[in-house]
Amino acid sequence: MASFRTTLGIQEVTDKKSNLARALLAEFLGTLFLNFFGCGAVMNGGDQTLTISVSFGLAVAAAVQFMGHVSGGHVNPAVTCGMLAIGKIPVIRAILYVVAQSAGAIAGSAILRAVTASGKQALLGAVKLNNDTEPVQGFVVELIMALILVLVVCGATDPGKPESKPLAPLIIGLTVTMCHIIGIPRTSTGMNPARALGAAVIEGVFDDHWLYWVGPILGGVAGALIYTHAIGPAKETESSRSYATVATEEKELHRLTRKGVQSA
Repeated sequence: MASFRTTLGIQEVTDKKSNLARALLAEFLGTLFLNFFGCGAVMNGGDQTLTISVSFGLAVAAAVQFMGHVSGGHVNPAVTCGMLAIGKIPVIRAILYVVAQSAGAIAGSAILRAVTASGKQALLGAVKLNNDTEPVQGFVVELIMALILVLVVCGATDPGKPESKPLAPLIIGLTVTMCHIIGIPRTSTGMNPARALGAAVIEGVFDDHWLYWVGPILGGVAGALIYTHAIGPAKETESSRSYATVATEEKELHRLTRKGVQSA
């Protein structure tokens, strides 16, 4: 029963010391800024694939930098579902993350529309299939982009590779940029269901919207499982363990020692 409650994450909802509320706010703000700055670059018009790609990549890097220590810096339901699949976060937290991310993306696109001239409000970044791309082709593209993203997220944040942690926001942001370069001509690059939803709600464009959810989520889950069970995470050595991990373990050992003394 205790294991089931832990898997669901019920204790996080009832524990007043939980950081769940702060984490949800962080995810909300992260996707808000992502849609505001990323979709805002779409308004430049013309063939601006590189500009849009860099804008989304930098927005993700900035979000991960300011919020990673609070929520893990998911900013994407595909990443959240991947972390859920390998047991990194409990079920309730994952569901609430997706809700917060979706709400943040909608808010970001709404703010972007509010500060945009009425004549250009049709260029707010709604995703759609381009260049005669078929829905199945778009689905595969979205799946592969999310898969590589989550593989990189797992690798950049692997506890056994502390040297990559300071560079994690940049590495993840560059991966997002790379995916946009290949994805924009085909699917407008969703690779993030919340980002796709935010623009779709504000513009009222939901063409083939299913593939912008199913593709990235399946890709994210696959990426997390591949990294964990096929590639294998780096071995966490004594020198690579964080001070926080060591402090937590020492505190738990001290508690158990005191409990044993009191029992005696």
